[in-house]
Amino acid sequence: MHRRIHLAAFVIASVVVAGCGYNGVIDKDEAVKAAWSEVENQYQRRADLVPNLVATVKGASAFEAGTLTAVIEARARATSVRVDASIIDDPKRLEEFQQAQQALSSSLGRLIAVAEAYPALKASDTYRDLLVQLEGTENRIAVARGRYISVVADYNAYVQRLPTSIGAALRKKSTRPTFNATTHDAEIAPKVGF
Repeated sequence: MHRRIHLAAFVIASVVVAGCGYNGVIDKDEAVKAAWSEVENQYQRRADLVPNLVATVKGASAFEAGTLTAVIEARARATSVRVDASIIDDPKRLEEFQQAQQALSSSLGRLIAVAEAYPALKASDTYRDLLVQLEGTENRIAVARGRYISVVADYNAYVQRLPTSIGAALRKKSTRPTFNATTHDAEIAPKVGF
């Protein structure tokens, strides 16, 4: 008799745990981690391109040293932010990472704008190839960030809805922060001059 009660209790507990999303949280969590890895990978790809771009631009006579210094410093800040899997659970660290990456994007934009004044540099195959690689990387970053935002939104909805919020609580999982539009991105339209 006790054996049947234990078996029935086990079956009921298994159904409740399965129904509350206990195991589903693992799938959602792993999807977030995978999406984050892709974001991190693309930002690292960009950081790896910067030294070659700086070296190529540095070769242009009289190129503005301040612009190069700003790029070098922004890259140093972006790569000094400690990035590991725990960053996706820490809004402050994710914001710090995002700000460092935005600063690097801004300094690269200034470098490319200033480079327009140097026809010999613009004609260089190396410079053009690096710009193509950088543009491709920026596109990959945008795609990876978009996918990450989508996966985090799915995860956050899952861990907040009943009954799956019970499984999330049992696994000590809660909502995660995601990327936000920066003030610069959201409120200031880019200036294009002809």
